Amino acid sequence: MKAGRMEAFTDGVVAIVITIMVLELKVPADGSLAALAERVPILLAYVLSFINVGLYWNNHHHLLQATTRIDGRVLWANLFLLFWLSLVPFVIRWLDDSSFSPVATAAYGVVLGMAAVGYSLTEHAIIACGGRESAVARAVGSDLKGKISIAIYVLAIPAAFILQWLSVLLYVLVILLWLVPDRRIERTLEG
Repeated sequence: MKAGRMEAFTDGVVAIVITIMVLELKVPADGSLAALAERVPILLAYVLSFINVGLYWNNHHHLLQATTRIDGRVLWANLFLLFWLSLVPFVIRWLDDSSFSPVATAAYGVVLGMAAVGYSLTEHAIIACGGRESAVARAVGSDLKGKISIAIYVLAIPAAFILQWLSVLLYVLVILLWLVPDRRIERTLEG
């Protein structure tokens, strides 16, 4: 089957996730700068999360540009990815309500780490469907960035219980790793 319906469904889910994230933000208690300053940590968590969800959406779009066909394995792997992305608003809310507790900070990493696993599973399922000579297989290669991202999440989760700021720094590191546009798929498609 063609990937168009899966891409459209994914776009819709990502749009809903982003909408829920912003709707979950609590406004400052009053119009003062002090009240706004109290909300800065959760606003930064929102920015971090928005960028993360946006990176998944962007890379997913590029991945599907190179995908000629999908099967049931791809659909289930993609649903696994979307499940974890749909939990991002939940962990942001938990971070806010718990005043950024170590458990909530670790849970944030679990959700993002499992989304990274879901993205990797989606890539592997697309490659299995399209074959080792497909454009996706050639573009992704060994997917070193994906493996490094998962490894960073594995380190960041326990770090939340020891040095919470290190955990957050590692989450930001994953973003920086992916913020530079990944041109592997575009280069492969261009020839």
